[in-house]
This record gives sequence, structure tokens and C-alpha cells, in this order.
Amino acid sequence: MLSGRRLDLLNPSPLDIEIDDIAHGLARVARWNGQTKGTFPFSVAQHCILVEEIVREFRPAISRADRLAALLHDAPEYVIGDLISPFKAALGIDYKDFERKLLSAIHIRFGLPPQIADDVAILIKHADQVSAFHEATQLAGFDVAEGRRVFGRPPARLRTPKLVPLSTEDAEQQFLGRFRRLSS
Repeated sequence: MLSGRRLDLLNPSPLDIEIDDIAHGLARVARWNGQTKGTFPFSVAQHCILVEEIVREFRPAISRADRLAALLHDAPEYVIGDLISPFKAALGIDYKDFERKLLSAIHIRFGLPPQIADDVAILIKHADQVSAFHEATQLAGFDVAEGRRVFGRPPARLRTPKLVPLSTEDAEQQFLGRFRRLSS
């Protein structure tokens, strides 16, 4: 890592995790394998910010800790990348368990419980699907009908975000800014 930390992926220690490494990595990981409109790819850092915003829209009184968990929901991708679900299944290892172990270490590092409450996990997953719908239909070439078929229909009460892929530097800074606001 650029921080000088060395992360053992098979046995991750919270002591080897730094938010600057996470923000730097996530800002450079492209959603949709880079197959999006715009000068820049839509990064996982931007996706994480969007999911946190959607979680807050769904549940305005949600705690800052749960919002932080939403922001960090894809944090393991800072070192393992953003793999599509069918590919994860084809790898032949328990990839989800691998991701969960790393996410637990990240949570502990930033003062969250290793596993979040089931209702919060469900809320974050729903927000993740809403985010994917908007990304697919605004940036990845899906029409609305296809987006609804694959990701479901976003609730009508939610605002429709205007997605603009940012430079890696801007995405990194926005992610760090959001993290600092939620963790202070």
C-alpha cells in the first residue's frame, strides 16, 4: 500500500488498514469494468458515496455508524478489485467469505462492529441495487426497461441522482471528505 502498510489478504489485520489507501484504491477501481460513458470511469469510490446517500434517503434518521458502514460496503475492493458476481462464483473459492473477512477487518479498524445488523445489511444491499440501476441506465448503456428487469425499479419517492464520473483525484477526495464527516 502507498501508506507503507502490508496487508495479508488471507489474514487481514485492522492494524494494516488505512483510509487513505482505501480511498486511493477505490477511486481507481472502475465500476462496470470501465464500460461507461464519460471521460473518466465511474469509480467504486463514487459508487460507495452514492450508496451511502441512498441509504440516508431511505432512512433519514439512520446512525452515522450505519452510514459509515454503507460508505465502506465495497471497501475490500481497494485491494481485490470489483469483480462481477458470476465471475466470483466461477473462481471456485468462497470469495464472499474472503470479502467478508476483509470487510470485518475494515469495520474493526474504523470502530464498527465486525458484522453489521441484518436490517442495515439489507438496507445497504437495497441501496446498492438502486445505485446499480442508476449507474446502468445513466452510464452503462442500459435502457430503463432493462435496468428495471436486472436491478428492480427504484422507489418513486427517491430522487434520481445525476451521475458524472469524476477524475480519480476528485473521487478520492470526495470519498475521504465523506468518510471524515461520518467518522468524526
